[in-house]
Amino acid sequence: MFPLQVLEPVDYLLIGHLTCDLVDGVCRLGGTAAYAALTADALGLKVGIVTSFATDLNPAPLGKIAVISYPSEQSTKFENRLTPTGRVQILHSRAEKLDFHLIPEVWRNAPIVHLAPVAQEVESSLLRYFPAAFIGVTPQGWLRAWDGSGRVEVCEWPEMAFVLQNAGAAVISLEDVGGEERRIEEMAASCRVLAVTEAGEGSRIYWNGDVRRIRPLQTEEVDATGAGDIYAAAFFARLYQTRDPWEAARFATGLASASVKRYGLAGTPTPEEIQDCLVEVL
Repeated sequence: MFPLQVLEPVDYLLIGHLTCDLVDGVCRLGGTAAYAALTADALGLKVGIVTSFATDLNPAPLGKIAVISYPSEQSTKFENRLTPTGRVQILHSRAEKLDFHLIPEVWRNAPIVHLAPVAQEVESSLLRYFPAAFIGVTPQGWLRAWDGSGRVEVCEWPEMAFVLQNAGAAVISLEDVGGEERRIEEMAASCRVLAVTEAGEGSRIYWNGDVRRIRPLQTEEVDATGAGDIYAAAFFARLYQTRDPWEAARFATGLASASVKRYGLAGTPTPEEIQDCLVEVL
């Protein structure tokens, strides 16, 4: 923790691990919390992150975004390996779990709360503590399990119904559920608003018994890392502002499409991209 920080109320509270993403043996700051925080900040929201990491992780790329970290002997560290049969994700280590007592009191009335687990680190019971907030969830970390070697696989999610029924909206990717349409339909049946990102194909939105597809902008892809996290933050923020899932999805899809033109955290939205996407949806 950082007890000397003077904390102010935030508009957008993120709860989830900042991660060390190993790229060619080099640790690069990542995790949904990092990409979503920078996106919400770019949208003009005051952002706070509750997380856990060790001294080997440097949060400096987050700039002035307020970070409360519960001390840990190790950071959450992922590695993606490309194999002939596709991408294999390895979890090398995991930081401490996150629960309500770690959240500063001044942040507990945030209007938007984003639960962003990456490795089963966020307690699902947190949904009970924000009765007045819009709660957005990106449940990828609840859908992951790993074996003794750290190899990550899609797993069952026993708390699915409880979480989705108490959330304002959820964003998943096809990869999160191993491409299983049955699981997507189950989630859509439990959730007020469900967005499913489909990489270069854009996204689809389930709302009020309807489903619509949002096509992405055509851009040259340099690095798609974090595009789904950028989408999620933009979607939650715009949905909170407009209460219109279709408009929020068009806005989020536009920003996610633009993000793949740059590497890593540099893919978070620029003021020009935000303005262009706002013009597109209005």
